[in-house]
Amino acid sequence: MARPGSDPDRKPPLGEPGRYVVRGNDWSALDHVRPAQPPTVSVVVPHYRAQAQLDLVLAGLAAQTHPATRLQVVVADDGSPSPPVVGSGVVVVRQEDRGFRAAAARNLGARAADGDVLLFVDGDTVPEPTYVEELAALPALVPDALVTGRRRHADLAGWTPERLLAWFAGGPAPAELTEPAWLRSAGSLLDADDRSYRFVISAVMGTTRALFDEVGGFDETFDGYGGEDWELAHRLLTAGAVLAHRERAVAWHDGPDWGLRGDDPVAARREKNAETRSLTRLLPDPAARGVGGWWRHPDVVARLAPGADVDATVLGVRSLLAAGLDLQVWGVDPELLDGDPRVHAGEPPAPVLARCRTQVTQSGPLLWSSGEVARLADLVRPGGVGRVLGQVEGVAVEIAATRALRRCARSGVDMSTLFGEARVDMSASAPGPHPDLAHHLPQL
Repeated sequence: MARPGSDPDRKPPLGEPGRYVVRGNDWSALDHVRPAQPPTVSVVVPHYRAQAQLDLVLAGLAAQTHPATRLQVVVADDGSPSPPVVGSGVVVVRQEDRGFRAAAARNLGARAADGDVLLFVDGDTVPEPTYVEELAALPALVPDALVTGRRRHADLAGWTPERLLAWFAGGPAPAELTEPAWLRSAGSLLDADDRSYRFVISAVMGTTRALFDEVGGFDETFDGYGGEDWELAHRLLTAGAVLAHRERAVAWHDGPDWGLRGDDPVAARREKNAETRSLTRLLPDPAARGVGGWWRHPDVVARLAPGADVDATVLGVRSLLAAGLDLQVWGVDPELLDGDPRVHAGEPPAPVLARCRTQVTQSGPLLWSSGEVARLADLVRPGGVGRVLGQVEGVAVEIAATRALRRCARSGVDMSTLFGEARVDMSASAPGPHPDLAHHLPQL
Protein backbone atom coordinates (compact mmCIF):
# COMPACT_ATOMS: atom_id res chain seq x y z
CA MET A 1 0.00 0.00 0.00
CA ALA A 2 1.36 3.40 -0.93
CA ARG A 3 1.85 5.76 1.96
CA PRO A 4 -0.34 8.90 2.08
CA GLY A 5 1.07 11.55 -0.19
CA SER A 6 2.51 9.18 -2.78
CA ASP A 7 -0.43 9.38 -5.21
CA PRO A 8 0.70 11.61 -8.11
CA ASP A 9 -2.93 12.50 -8.90
CA ARG A 10 -3.50 14.16 -5.54
CA LYS A 11 -3.58 17.94 -5.70
CA PRO A 12 -1.57 20.07 -3.27
CA PRO A 13 -3.41 22.10 -0.63
CA LEU A 14 -4.28 25.73 -1.18
CA GLY A 15 -3.09 28.78 0.71
CA GLU A 16 0.11 30.49 1.61
CA PRO A 17 3.07 28.39 2.77
CA GLY A 18 2.66 27.71 6.45
CA ARG A 19 -1.18 27.84 6.46
CA TYR A 20 -3.21 25.68 4.14
CA VAL A 21 -6.81 25.09 3.09
CA VAL A 22 -7.41 21.50 2.08
CA ARG A 23 -9.55 20.29 -0.82
CA GLY A 24 -12.11 17.84 0.48
CA ASN A 25 -10.27 15.74 3.05
CA ASP A 26 -7.02 15.37 1.12
CA TRP A 27 -4.29 16.41 3.55
CA SER A 28 -1.89 13.80 2.10
CA ALA A 29 0.57 16.37 0.70
CA LEU A 30 1.14 17.57 4.27
CA ASP A 31 1.74 14.14 5.80
CA HIS A 32 5.43 14.75 6.47
CA VAL A 33 5.41 18.55 6.52
CA ARG A 34 6.32 20.37 9.72
CA PRO A 35 5.51 24.00 10.52
CA ALA A 36 8.43 26.42 10.14
CA GLN A 37 8.03 27.29 13.81
CA PRO A 38 6.59 24.87 16.37
CA PRO A 39 3.09 26.05 17.33
CA THR A 40 2.03 27.06 20.80
CA VAL A 41 0.27 23.99 22.17
CA SER A 42 -1.92 23.45 25.20
CA VAL A 43 -2.51 19.87 26.36
CA VAL A 44 -5.67 19.38 28.43
CA VAL A 45 -5.66 16.40 30.82
CA PRO A 46 -8.94 15.49 32.56
CA HIS A 47 -8.37 13.96 35.99
CA TYR A 48 -10.30 12.35 38.83
CA ARG A 49 -8.76 10.65 41.89
CA ALA A 50 -5.94 8.89 40.03
CA GLN A 51 -2.73 10.58 41.15
CA ALA A 52 -0.40 7.68 40.27
CA GLN A 53 -1.69 7.59 36.69
CA LEU A 54 -1.52 11.39 36.45
CA ASP A 55 2.11 11.28 37.59
CA LEU A 56 2.93 9.08 34.59
CA VAL A 57 1.03 11.31 32.17
CA LEU A 58 2.80 14.44 33.45
CA ALA A 59 6.16 12.68 33.24
CA GLY A 60 5.41 11.80 29.62
CA LEU A 61 4.43 15.39 28.84
CA ALA A 62 7.59 16.70 30.50
CA ALA A 63 9.65 14.49 28.17
CA GLN A 64 8.16 15.81 24.92
CA THR A 65 10.31 16.70 21.92
CA HIS A 66 8.09 19.73 21.35
CA PRO A 67 9.81 22.83 22.82
CA ALA A 68 8.87 23.26 26.47
CA THR A 69 8.64 27.03 25.99
CA ARG A 70 5.78 26.50 23.55
CA LEU A 71 3.94 23.83 25.51
CA GLN A 72 1.36 24.36 28.24
CA VAL A 73 -0.16 21.56 30.32
CA VAL A 74 -3.58 22.06 31.91
CA VAL A 75 -4.97 19.49 34.35
CA ALA A 76 -8.76 19.71 34.58
CA ASP A 77 -9.92 18.09 37.80
CA ASP A 78 -13.46 16.69 37.81
CA GLY A 79 -14.05 17.22 41.53
CA SER A 80 -11.47 14.98 43.22
CA PRO A 81 -11.62 15.11 47.04
CA SER A 82 -8.09 16.55 47.07
CA PRO A 83 -6.46 18.72 44.40
CA PRO A 84 -4.09 16.88 42.07
CA VAL A 85 -0.39 17.24 42.79
CA VAL A 86 1.47 18.63 39.79
CA GLY A 87 4.88 20.03 38.99
CA SER A 88 5.98 23.57 38.39
CA GLY A 89 4.30 25.34 35.50
CA VAL A 90 1.36 22.93 35.20
CA VAL A 91 -2.00 24.72 35.37
CA VAL A 92 -4.74 23.15 37.49
CA VAL A 93 -8.42 24.02 37.14
CA ARG A 94 -11.16 22.34 39.17
CA GLN A 95 -14.90 21.86 39.12
CA GLU A 96 -17.14 20.49 41.86
CA ASP A 97 -17.96 16.80 41.96
CA ARG A 98 -21.40 16.36 40.40
CA GLY A 99 -20.76 12.93 38.95
CA PHE A 100 -18.88 11.97 35.79
CA ARG A 101 -18.46 15.22 33.81
CA ALA A 102 -15.46 14.66 31.58
CA ALA A 103 -16.94 16.82 28.81
CA ALA A 104 -17.33 19.79 31.16
CA ALA A 105 -13.87 19.20 32.63
CA ARG A 106 -12.25 19.26 29.19
CA ASN A 107 -14.06 22.50 28.36
CA LEU A 108 -12.89 23.96 31.67
CA GLY A 109 -9.32 23.04 30.78
CA ALA A 110 -9.69 24.45 27.27
CA ARG A 111 -10.86 27.80 28.67
CA ALA A 112 -7.67 27.99 30.73
CA ALA A 113 -5.49 27.09 27.74
CA ASP A 114 -3.55 29.69 25.78
CA GLY A 115 -2.10 27.64 22.89
CA ASP A 116 -3.09 27.99 19.24
CA VAL A 117 -3.37 24.19 19.10
CA LEU A 118 -5.45 22.26 21.63
CA LEU A 119 -4.53 18.65 22.35
CA PHE A 120 -6.34 16.27 24.67
CA VAL A 121 -4.92 13.25 26.43
CA ASP A 122 -6.71 11.35 29.17
CA GLY A 123 -5.42 11.17 32.71
CA ASP A 124 -4.70 7.45 32.33
CA THR A 125 -3.10 7.67 28.87
CA VAL A 126 0.65 8.30 28.74
CA PRO A 127 2.03 10.11 25.67
CA GLU A 128 5.26 9.00 24.00
CA PRO A 129 7.91 11.76 23.69
CA THR A 130 6.91 12.68 20.12
CA TYR A 131 3.15 12.72 20.82
CA VAL A 132 2.74 16.51 20.89
CA GLU A 133 5.05 17.12 17.94
CA GLU A 134 3.23 14.56 15.78
CA LEU A 135 -0.34 15.41 16.78
CA ALA A 136 0.07 19.20 16.66
CA ALA A 137 1.77 19.36 13.24
CA LEU A 138 -1.33 19.20 11.05
CA PRO A 139 -3.46 21.66 13.10
CA ALA A 140 -0.50 24.05 12.97
CA LEU A 141 -0.63 23.88 9.16
CA VAL A 142 -4.38 23.47 8.51
CA PRO A 143 -6.78 25.69 10.48
CA ASP A 144 -9.57 23.15 9.92
CA ALA A 145 -7.72 20.04 11.11
CA LEU A 146 -9.17 17.49 13.52
CA VAL A 147 -6.55 14.87 14.32
CA THR A 148 -6.79 11.68 16.28
CA GLY A 149 -3.69 9.84 17.46
CA ARG A 150 -3.02 6.18 18.10
CA ARG A 151 -3.99 4.80 21.50
CA ARG A 152 -2.14 1.66 22.49
CA HIS A 153 -2.64 -0.29 25.70
CA ALA A 154 -0.26 -1.52 28.38
CA ASP A 155 -0.32 -2.66 31.99
CA LEU A 156 1.31 0.26 33.84
CA ALA A 157 0.12 -0.71 37.33
CA GLY A 158 2.85 0.09 39.85
CA TRP A 159 4.97 1.99 37.36
CA THR A 160 6.84 5.12 38.44
CA PRO A 161 7.81 8.15 36.37
CA GLU A 162 11.44 7.05 36.55
CA ARG A 163 10.63 3.63 35.18
CA LEU A 164 8.52 5.23 32.44
CA LEU A 165 11.32 7.53 31.32
CA ALA A 166 13.74 4.61 31.31
CA TRP A 167 11.36 2.76 28.97
CA PHE A 168 11.17 5.76 26.65
CA ALA A 169 14.98 5.88 26.65
CA GLY A 170 15.13 2.29 25.39
CA GLY A 171 14.73 0.32 28.60
CA PRO A 172 12.32 -2.52 29.43
CA ALA A 173 8.80 -2.02 28.13
CA PRO A 174 5.58 -2.87 29.93
CA ALA A 175 3.37 -5.78 28.99
CA GLU A 176 1.38 -4.65 25.95
CA LEU A 177 -2.33 -5.38 25.94
CA THR A 178 -4.62 -5.96 22.97
CA GLU A 179 -5.13 -2.93 20.77
CA PRO A 180 -8.78 -2.66 19.70
CA ALA A 181 -9.26 -3.74 16.08
CA TRP A 182 -11.80 -0.99 15.40
CA LEU A 183 -9.20 1.67 16.15
CA ARG A 184 -6.50 -0.05 14.12
CA SER A 185 -8.84 -0.17 11.12
CA ALA A 186 -9.03 3.64 10.87
CA GLY A 187 -6.12 3.96 8.47
CA SER A 188 -5.11 7.52 7.59
CA LEU A 189 -8.77 8.67 7.23
CA LEU A 190 -7.92 10.40 3.95
CA ASP A 191 -11.10 8.82 2.61
CA ALA A 192 -13.19 9.79 5.64
CA ASP A 193 -16.92 9.32 5.26
CA ASP A 194 -19.97 10.42 7.23
CA ARG A 195 -19.33 7.80 9.91
CA SER A 196 -15.62 8.41 10.41
CA TYR A 197 -16.38 10.47 13.50
CA ARG A 198 -16.39 7.10 15.29
CA PHE A 199 -12.59 6.92 14.96
CA VAL A 200 -12.09 10.12 16.96
CA ILE A 201 -11.43 9.55 20.65
CA SER A 202 -10.83 12.40 23.05
CA ALA A 203 -8.11 10.39 24.80
CA VAL A 204 -5.79 11.23 21.87
CA MET A 205 -7.27 14.16 19.98
CA GLY A 206 -6.16 17.53 18.67
CA THR A 207 -7.55 20.51 16.78
CA THR A 208 -7.05 24.24 16.50
CA ARG A 209 -8.17 26.46 19.32
CA ALA A 210 -10.14 28.58 16.84
CA LEU A 211 -12.13 25.63 15.46
CA PHE A 212 -12.80 24.22 18.93
CA ASP A 213 -14.14 27.59 20.06
CA GLU A 214 -16.19 28.03 16.88
CA VAL A 215 -18.19 24.86 17.50
CA GLY A 216 -18.49 25.48 21.24
CA GLY A 217 -16.35 22.63 22.54
CA PHE A 218 -17.74 19.47 24.11
CA ASP A 219 -21.46 19.19 24.81
CA GLU A 220 -21.70 19.37 28.60
CA THR A 221 -25.04 17.57 28.75
CA PHE A 222 -23.05 14.31 28.60
CA ASP A 223 -22.85 13.19 32.21
CA GLY A 224 -21.79 9.57 31.86
CA TYR A 225 -18.97 7.55 30.35
CA GLY A 226 -18.48 7.86 26.58
CA GLY A 227 -20.10 9.50 23.60
CA GLU A 228 -19.02 13.10 24.07
CA ASP A 229 -16.00 12.70 21.79
CA TRP A 230 -18.05 11.20 18.94
CA GLU A 231 -20.64 13.96 19.26
CA LEU A 232 -17.95 16.66 19.16
CA ALA A 233 -16.21 14.96 16.23
CA HIS A 234 -19.47 14.84 14.28
CA ARG A 235 -20.04 18.55 14.94
CA LEU A 236 -16.49 19.38 13.92
CA LEU A 237 -16.82 17.40 10.69
CA THR A 238 -20.14 19.13 9.98
CA ALA A 239 -18.29 22.41 10.51
CA GLY A 240 -15.89 21.41 7.72
CA ALA A 241 -13.06 19.87 9.71
CA VAL A 242 -10.33 17.96 7.87
CA LEU A 243 -10.10 14.57 9.57
CA ALA A 244 -6.77 12.79 9.98
CA HIS A 245 -5.42 9.81 11.87
CA ARG A 246 -1.81 10.28 12.97
CA GLU A 247 -0.55 6.82 13.82
CA ARG A 248 2.83 8.29 14.76
CA ALA A 249 1.20 10.21 17.63
CA VAL A 250 1.13 7.39 20.19
CA ALA A 251 -0.12 7.41 23.76
CA TRP A 252 -0.43 4.39 26.05
CA HIS A 253 -3.62 3.74 27.97
CA ASP A 254 -3.05 2.12 31.35
CA GLY A 255 -5.16 -0.99 31.11
CA PRO A 256 -7.32 -2.63 28.45
CA ASP A 257 -9.87 -0.95 26.23
CA TRP A 258 -13.38 -0.56 27.64
CA GLY A 259 -14.72 -3.35 25.44
CA LEU A 260 -12.06 -5.79 26.66
CA ARG A 261 -12.27 -5.27 30.41
CA GLY A 262 -14.50 -8.24 31.15
CA ASP A 263 -16.86 -6.24 33.34
CA ASP A 264 -20.37 -7.38 34.26
CA PRO A 265 -21.98 -7.77 30.81
CA VAL A 266 -25.35 -6.44 31.98
CA ALA A 267 -23.79 -3.34 33.53
CA ALA A 268 -21.66 -2.85 30.42
CA ARG A 269 -24.72 -3.10 28.17
CA ARG A 270 -26.59 -0.56 30.28
CA GLU A 271 -23.64 1.82 30.10
CA LYS A 272 -23.38 1.41 26.34
CA ASN A 273 -27.11 1.89 25.89
CA ALA A 274 -27.00 5.12 27.89
CA GLU A 275 -24.25 6.34 25.56
CA THR A 276 -26.32 5.38 22.50
CA ARG A 277 -29.37 7.24 23.81
CA SER A 278 -27.29 10.34 24.46
CA LEU A 279 -25.81 10.21 20.98
CA THR A 280 -29.03 9.61 19.05
CA ARG A 281 -30.69 12.74 20.46
CA LEU A 282 -27.85 14.95 19.22
CA LEU A 283 -26.16 13.15 16.38
CA PRO A 284 -28.18 12.91 13.13
CA ASP A 285 -26.51 9.79 11.78
CA PRO A 286 -29.18 7.62 10.13
CA ALA A 287 -27.07 4.52 10.71
CA ALA A 288 -27.07 5.24 14.44
CA ARG A 289 -30.65 6.49 14.84
CA GLY A 290 -32.48 4.03 12.67
CA VAL A 291 -35.69 5.13 10.97
CA GLY A 292 -38.80 6.76 12.36
CA GLY A 293 -39.21 9.09 15.27
CA TRP A 294 -38.94 12.84 15.63
CA TRP A 295 -35.63 14.45 16.50
CA ARG A 296 -34.82 17.93 17.70
CA HIS A 297 -31.72 17.93 15.46
CA PRO A 298 -32.61 16.61 11.98
CA ASP A 299 -30.17 15.31 9.42
CA VAL A 300 -31.54 17.47 6.58
CA VAL A 301 -32.65 21.09 6.89
CA ALA A 302 -34.92 22.34 4.10
CA ARG A 303 -35.65 26.04 3.58
CA LEU A 304 -38.76 26.56 1.50
CA ALA A 305 -40.09 29.83 0.16
CA PRO A 306 -43.90 29.62 0.29
CA GLY A 307 -45.80 29.27 -2.96
CA ALA A 308 -48.33 31.60 -4.50
CA ASP A 309 -51.09 30.06 -2.40
CA VAL A 310 -51.60 27.88 0.67
CA ASP A 311 -52.38 24.72 -1.28
CA ALA A 312 -49.15 24.83 -3.29
CA THR A 313 -47.17 25.48 -0.10
CA VAL A 314 -48.78 22.58 1.75
CA LEU A 315 -48.13 20.24 -1.15
CA GLY A 316 -44.50 21.35 -1.43
CA VAL A 317 -43.89 20.76 2.29
CA ARG A 318 -45.58 17.37 2.23
CA SER A 319 -43.48 16.35 -0.78
CA LEU A 320 -40.27 17.15 1.11
CA LEU A 321 -41.45 15.33 4.24
CA ALA A 322 -42.28 12.29 2.09
CA ALA A 323 -38.66 12.02 0.92
CA GLY A 324 -37.92 9.26 3.45
CA LEU A 325 -35.18 11.32 5.11
CA ASP A 326 -34.70 12.67 8.63
CA LEU A 327 -35.79 16.06 7.31
CA GLN A 328 -37.50 19.15 8.67
CA VAL A 329 -38.72 22.27 6.88
CA TRP A 330 -38.22 25.93 7.77
CA GLY A 331 -39.83 29.06 6.34
CA VAL A 332 -43.47 27.90 6.50
CA ASP A 333 -46.19 28.52 9.07
CA PRO A 334 -46.57 25.15 10.85
CA GLU A 335 -50.29 25.79 11.36
CA LEU A 336 -50.75 25.22 7.63
CA LEU A 337 -49.89 21.59 8.39
CA ASP A 338 -51.84 21.28 11.63
CA GLY A 339 -48.81 22.10 13.79
CA ASP A 340 -46.59 19.33 12.39
CA PRO A 341 -43.44 19.50 14.60
CA ARG A 342 -41.26 19.01 11.52
CA VAL A 343 -42.42 22.34 10.05
CA HIS A 344 -41.16 25.69 11.35
CA ALA A 345 -41.50 29.36 10.62
CA GLY A 346 -38.39 31.53 10.24
CA GLU A 347 -34.81 30.34 10.02
CA PRO A 348 -33.37 27.12 11.48
CA PRO A 349 -31.68 27.74 14.85
CA ALA A 350 -27.90 27.60 15.23
CA PRO A 351 -27.81 24.27 17.16
CA VAL A 352 -29.75 22.61 14.33
CA LEU A 353 -27.49 24.04 11.62
CA ALA A 354 -24.45 22.96 13.65
CA ARG A 355 -25.47 19.31 13.38
CA CYS A 356 -27.38 18.81 10.11
CA ARG A 357 -25.34 17.21 7.35
CA THR A 358 -27.36 18.54 4.42
CA GLN A 359 -29.18 21.77 3.57
CA VAL A 360 -31.85 22.08 0.89
CA THR A 361 -32.98 25.49 -0.34
CA GLN A 362 -35.95 25.95 -2.68
CA SER A 363 -37.26 29.23 -4.06
CA GLY A 364 -40.74 27.71 -4.20
CA PRO A 365 -42.65 24.45 -3.66
CA LEU A 366 -42.05 21.38 -5.80
CA LEU A 367 -43.54 17.94 -6.23
CA TRP A 368 -40.54 15.61 -5.99
CA SER A 369 -40.40 12.23 -7.67
CA SER A 370 -40.03 9.30 -5.32
CA GLY A 371 -36.44 8.93 -4.06
CA GLU A 372 -35.19 12.07 -5.85
CA VAL A 373 -34.39 14.21 -2.81
CA ALA A 374 -32.47 11.30 -1.26
CA ARG A 375 -30.58 10.77 -4.53
CA LEU A 376 -29.53 14.41 -4.66
CA ALA A 377 -28.52 14.39 -0.99
CA ASP A 378 -26.26 11.41 -1.70
CA LEU A 379 -24.41 13.49 -4.31
CA VAL A 380 -23.09 15.80 -1.57
CA ARG A 381 -21.91 13.09 0.78
CA PRO A 382 -18.12 12.84 1.38
CA GLY A 383 -16.45 11.77 -1.82
CA GLY A 384 -19.00 13.65 -3.90
CA VAL A 385 -19.35 17.35 -4.60
CA GLY A 386 -20.10 20.02 -2.04
CA ARG A 387 -23.19 21.39 -3.73
CA VAL A 388 -25.65 20.56 -6.51
CA LEU A 389 -27.76 23.18 -8.23
CA GLY A 390 -30.81 22.91 -10.44
CA GLN A 391 -33.93 24.64 -11.65
CA VAL A 392 -37.36 23.11 -12.11
CA GLU A 393 -40.00 25.17 -13.90
CA GLY A 394 -38.59 28.42 -12.54
CA VAL A 395 -37.95 27.11 -9.01
CA ALA A 396 -34.28 27.31 -8.04
CA VAL A 397 -32.92 24.44 -5.94
CA GLU A 398 -29.65 24.15 -4.03
CA ILE A 399 -28.62 21.05 -2.08
CA ALA A 400 -25.35 21.45 -0.18
CA ALA A 401 -23.26 19.69 2.43
CA THR A 402 -23.07 21.73 5.61
CA ARG A 403 -19.38 20.80 5.97
CA ALA A 404 -18.69 22.37 2.57
CA LEU A 405 -20.68 25.53 3.28
CA ARG A 406 -18.92 26.02 6.61
CA ARG A 407 -15.36 25.49 5.38
CA CYS A 408 -15.87 27.73 2.35
CA ALA A 409 -17.29 30.48 4.54
CA ARG A 410 -14.39 30.17 6.98
CA SER A 411 -11.64 30.11 4.38
CA GLY A 412 -13.07 32.47 1.77
CA VAL A 413 -12.29 29.87 -0.93
CA ASP A 414 -15.11 29.12 -3.37
CA MET A 415 -17.11 25.91 -3.38
CA SER A 416 -16.00 24.73 -6.83
CA THR A 417 -12.35 24.86 -5.76
CA LEU A 418 -12.64 23.22 -2.35
CA PHE A 419 -15.33 20.60 -2.93
CA GLY A 420 -16.68 20.93 -6.44
CA GLU A 421 -20.24 21.66 -7.45
CA ALA A 422 -22.52 20.43 -10.22
CA ARG A 423 -25.62 21.50 -12.09
CA VAL A 424 -27.90 18.52 -12.41
CA ASP A 425 -31.28 17.64 -13.84
CA MET A 426 -33.86 17.13 -11.11
CA SER A 427 -36.94 14.95 -11.29
CA ALA A 428 -39.68 17.20 -9.94
CA SER A 429 -42.46 19.49 -11.04
CA ALA A 430 -43.94 22.73 -9.81
CA PRO A 431 -47.48 22.28 -8.44
CA GLY A 432 -48.69 25.60 -9.82
CA PRO A 433 -51.46 27.64 -8.22
CA HIS A 434 -54.35 25.88 -6.49
CA PRO A 435 -53.24 22.26 -7.05
CA ASP A 436 -55.73 19.46 -6.43
CA LEU A 437 -54.65 18.21 -2.99
CA ALA A 438 -57.03 15.25 -3.06
CA HIS A 439 -55.32 14.05 -6.22
CA HIS A 440 -51.68 14.67 -5.25
CA LEU A 441 -51.45 13.84 -1.55
CA PRO A 442 -52.18 10.09 -1.85
CA GLN A 443 -49.34 9.82 -4.37
CA LEU A 444 -46.65 11.20 -2.06
